[in-house]
Amino acid sequence: MNNSNQTITVETTVKAPLSKVWQGFTEPQHIMNWSFASDEWHAPEAENDLRVGGKFRTKMAAKDGSMGFDFGGEYTDVVNHKKIEYVMGDGRRVSIAFEDLGDSVKVSETFDPENTHPVEFQKAGWQVIMDNFKKYTETL
Repeated sequence: MNNSNQTITVETTVKAPLSKVWQGFTEPQHIMNWSFASDEWHAPEAENDLRVGGKFRTKMAAKDGSMGFDFGGEYTDVVNHKKIEYVMGDGRRVSIAFEDLGDSVKVSETFDPENTHPVEFQKAGWQVIMDNFKKYTETL
């Protein structure tokens, strides 16, 4: 299966001010509270150097300790409160846009899919993480 000619987009609208949404998305102490795709998983570690050329890493792990992996990459573009772009370790690109709607913020994340899992599976997993982000950030 070759998914190289398409991208996947997930999005959510968070009922919170832009500054709070940006903090929730970029600060490690917040990332650890939402960056996982199911209740059986968690993110026990996160590091983030949010600048062009900076790197980030989030450890995603099963709560029972049976498996885990590091999700990370290097930033290629950062526009405060507007846009974040990065390249993952395997070369795939990700772009996140933050659109201030006044009483809420639309967050759209577009990424290159990998070639192991079906596109629908990848989109569903990233959407769950985006939904976790929304739920967490609206309670900050």
